[in-house]
Amino acid sequence: MELETMIDQQNMTFNPAKLHSSIKIPFPKSSSIESEYFVYNQSDLFSQSFSVIEGIRRMGKLCDVTLTVDNMSFSAHRIVLAATIPYFNAMFTHNMIESTQKDIVIHGIDPEALEALINFAYSSRISININNVQSLLIGASYLQLKWVQNACATFIKERFHQNNVLKVRTLADSLGCYGLLADANRYIAQYFPDISLSEDFLNLNISEIIDIVYKDELQASEEQVFEAAIRWVKQEKSRQECFSQLLAAVRLPLLSPHYLADRVATEELIRSSHECRDLLDEAKDYHLMPERRILLQSFRTRPRCVSYIQGHIYAVGGLTKSGDSLSTVEVYNPITERWELAEAMSILRSRVGVAVLNNKLYAFGGYNGIERLSSVEVFDPKTKSWNIVSPMHRKRSALGAAALNDRIYVCGGFDGVSSLNIVECYQPDLDRWTIITPMQKHRSAGGVVAFDGYIYILGGHDGLSIFDSVERYDTYTGQWLSVTPMLMKRCRLGVATLNGKLYACGGYDGSTFLQTVEEYDPQTDKWRFVASMNVTRSRVALVANAGKLWAIGGYDGFLNLPTVEVYDPKADCWMFAASMCAHEGGVGVGVIPIQEPEVP
Repeated sequence: MELETMIDQQNMTFNPAKLHSSIKIPFPKSSSIESEYFVYNQSDLFSQSFSVIEGIRRMGKLCDVTLTVDNMSFSAHRIVLAATIPYFNAMFTHNMIESTQKDIVIHGIDPEALEALINFAYSSRISININNVQSLLIGASYLQLKWVQNACATFIKERFHQNNVLKVRTLADSLGCYGLLADANRYIAQYFPDISLSEDFLNLNISEIIDIVYKDELQASEEQVFEAAIRWVKQEKSRQECFSQLLAAVRLPLLSPHYLADRVATEELIRSSHECRDLLDEAKDYHLMPERRILLQSFRTRPRCVSYIQGHIYAVGGLTKSGDSLSTVEVYNPITERWELAEAMSILRSRVGVAVLNNKLYAFGGYNGIERLSSVEVFDPKTKSWNIVSPMHRKRSALGAAALNDRIYVCGGFDGVSSLNIVECYQPDLDRWTIITPMQKHRSAGGVVAFDGYIYILGGHDGLSIFDSVERYDTYTGQWLSVTPMLMKRCRLGVATLNGKLYACGGYDGSTFLQTVEEYDPQTDKWRFVASMNVTRSRVALVANAGKLWAIGGYDGFLNLPTVEVYDPKADCWMFAASMCAHEGGVGVGVIPIQEPEVP
């Protein structure tokens, strides 16, 4: 009553109609002034209004619909639900029977999740935790709240581990959360050896395990894939009937002859199956008749193609602006997109060879400013320390190194007098070096990489000539073979593999410092040019990481370079990334995969 009296008193003193008729504000008259106008915008009107509407709902005022699930009811405003939740927009605006109903029963959503999602519609806030994320994801998918769905997917993705990712994969597939499904598949591929030991893996059905084992992207040796398949089959006797289907997805030709003979051929499950024996014979033929491998091409003979491995990029050794050798190491984190200093090596090394095997980074030889080196040290990211291991037989800088089948191959280089054709093989488990078949050419400053099951060396020079030639080493026959040459002569180039293709970038051709890039496709046995780098780079390091190529450092003919460029093969373009913080080029580079988090 007091409020009504106050309003009446205000109305007695304030009469809008009377003021409108008695007062008229004069403005200067001109065409320019009359065409002027001002648009006022209160940017916080909607947020403030929804806050008021949320308070009105809490008081139970003006609500015109009640949602019921599992005997729990929630009142709301039809217009708010239609404006913020796509599911209710379709329900209330398309003449569905529920559009006129006061009480609506909802099925398939957890009551607490529905309440949280209705509150989100009013407040734009929702709390996600490990206890409610699954029910919220299901509810958000049901109600077509894609932003909440994405937030739940991100929360889950950040908490992947070997004991939950397979269940996440199943849930994401059933809900049509294709982004989360793709993330789960990537995680499974990256950590397959550990995940294959989990109970969830052993409980997969035949179609699910074939789908995983078939993938090109598995980051595992074929021995690990084979052993995972055997464990799954032996989990239940009834699975033996479909073993040949699963074994057909394993790439037996990629197994070593010794493993095929000593392990695969002696497995009773294979001995007792005609179909499995046929697959074993195919693998044996692949090794016994290398000249006929072209006739045996299938997905089983294709090396697995890791396109989106994500790791920390380590830049090792290299040069200062004045050309002095460094022991400095820095690491690029693809998540923070920043370089930072890491533990330094114990020895100064420029023109150093680098390779990564079993998540450890090896630095081979190089030049310390006085002499060429034969020493080797290895970095363990778990202990964050470098340790000296057995030295190579020969001193060398400007060498190339690559890991294949639990061994590391060091090729060519310069010993201070001449370019080398000498190749050494290192076995980390024995800490032992072996000199193997030399290359056909003496090569210093060539690019070395493991590709398609072989060790490739590209370009380089012998002190007199710079090469466009390429040769590859077959670890089974122990022989080097000349293969299709590059389109250009290159030494001091960068080489890497990505998506089943081989890339060569930059370098020096004897007269020009290069920025061109070539791509080799083993299916067509041809090289082609792709987009050139933005900067001329000799002595460039090239690595694949997170589905892209990273060209790091180098020399442009005038200066050593700290800059970094990244190549996207889908867009065929190079973009600059963060520059190194402690190097001026001439680094050796390796990628250590980001390790799986500890299982809680």
